[in-house]
Amino acid sequence: MPPIPRYRAPASQNLLAVFLSAGFRPFFLSAALWAAVGLPLSVAYLEAAAELPTRFPPSIWHAHEMAFGFGGAVVAGFLLTAIPNWTGRMPLQGAPLAGLVALWLLGRVAVLVSRSEPALVAAALDLAFPAVFIFVVAREIATGRNWRNLPMVAALALLFIGNLLTHLEAMDLAATGAIGAHIGVATLVMLVALIGGRITPSFTRNWLAKTSPAEDQPAPFDALDRFALAATLVALVAWVALPDTRSTGVLQIVAGAALFLRLMRWRGVRARAEPLLFVLHLGYGWVALGLLLMGGNELLSVTDSTAPLHALTAGAIGTMTLAVMTRATRGHTGRALVADRGTVAIYVAITLAAILRIAAPFTGDYYFVALAVAAGMWSLAYGLFALLYFGMLTGPRLQGEG
Repeated sequence: MPPIPRYRAPASQNLLAVFLSAGFRPFFLSAALWAAVGLPLSVAYLEAAAELPTRFPPSIWHAHEMAFGFGGAVVAGFLLTAIPNWTGRMPLQGAPLAGLVALWLLGRVAVLVSRSEPALVAAALDLAFPAVFIFVVAREIATGRNWRNLPMVAALALLFIGNLLTHLEAMDLAATGAIGAHIGVATLVMLVALIGGRITPSFTRNWLAKTSPAEDQPAPFDALDRFALAATLVALVAWVALPDTRSTGVLQIVAGAALFLRLMRWRGVRARAEPLLFVLHLGYGWVALGLLLMGGNELLSVTDSTAPLHALTAGAIGTMTLAVMTRATRGHTGRALVADRGTVAIYVAITLAAILRIAAPFTGDYYFVALAVAAGMWSLAYGLFALLYFGMLTGPRLQGEG
């Protein structure tokens, strides 16, 4: 394994230079701000309470901006921070990083105001960021000869394809918006299953070794883990290719059960004393629950499909994103890996958002109230992250070198 690069944040107190010293800084902040603002806009657009100057119909714009806008920024922030550890190469910094962030922002604006410009122009501007980012990641992995993480390039390619398919519908070329959105969500969920499955037991093992060395450690990666990941991949592919079928429902239940068994072997209950660690288990648990609910709903038809779907999006993606962003930000800026009260409030807010969004279809006449409160809790969670972590993301690292 290559050595972790030892790089300093800029010695000067130039805030812009510090902000552009690592990918997680601008991308995590951008993702949080867009999540806090974009979701209420989506809900207002979906419920005809607001009109947006976009070519995208409400449901597709909502899915597009959550999966490819918000999700794209989160994935970029994570990978640009993780890849130097994988390859031993210096991270993307300065002007190149600023250019990448600018492309992401340009895409958000282009899609939002796409009604006032040619559809092809909006698509080109929006797809520029994922296209360039795929090149950046592929170059780093190839140059560092870190072939183990080459599947990350495939995941980024799938996000690009899903994004492209939504634009084809906006251009009235094909009715591919829904499948494009499904590809985006499925890819993000699979990344949570893969990456969350790496870091959650690893961090738990390290924490237990320090705090309770006599306790049982998380089970090592074995055949059950391989089966759970394979079953998850098959279930997600089936959901994209053959939605609304009983066979897909069965596959989702098998995958959800396997992920739940996998999670139970990671000693998450023992980690409940540290919210910064326990929230990783909670986020992973939402993946298992989401697949179980989707499969159960397919077989029993107890509610509309949005409730189980939001267990995977608001629950798994929303929670795991905040779990990774808070932990990575604290660790890479020299803060203690301990959740303060504000961080705990972030976790509580995103959990309430997911629960309320899933429960909304069951609330009858109070559906719109539940939906609005769920959106408010989501915005509160990500708004609190932007507010409470702003100083960490824009200021120099504490405790010496990174």
